[in-house]
Amino acid sequence: MTPEQVKLVQQSFAQVAPIADTAATLFYERLFVIAPEVKPLFRGDMAQQRNTLMATLAAVVAGLGNIESILPVASALAKRHVDYGVKPEHYKQVGAALIWTLERGLGESWSSDLASAWSAAYGTLSRYMIDEAYGRAQAAE
Repeated sequence: MTPEQVKLVQQSFAQVAPIADTAATLFYERLFVIAPEVKPLFRGDMAQQRNTLMATLAAVVAGLGNIESILPVASALAKRHVDYGVKPEHYKQVGAALIWTLERGLGESWSSDLASAWSAAYGTLSRYMIDEAYGRAQAAE
């Protein structure tokens, strides 16, 4: 990611933060439409899950300027997701739901530059997480 992309992601997330619960609700609704097979993986309280999602996103976005600082947490999270039943192919579906949600949440502020910045951020982290959880061969697929 370029420094400009980091800045775009951080600035746009600041716009999403005030509507965090709405954004998280949209995200999960979209995820369950495009990947209904993942819905059974969410057995707990969805309100808590939405809060966790937004808190995790906030921490990741804040750490993008020094990505090495968030890699240990991303690694641990990736390994926990294996225990929940997450498969490498789910990361692509989560990314699609995230971009879809951000586009709707940001409305007229959404742009191709923002789409590229968020895609770069998500791609970087998801490839790392897949590699950590499943090994390099899975990350390449």
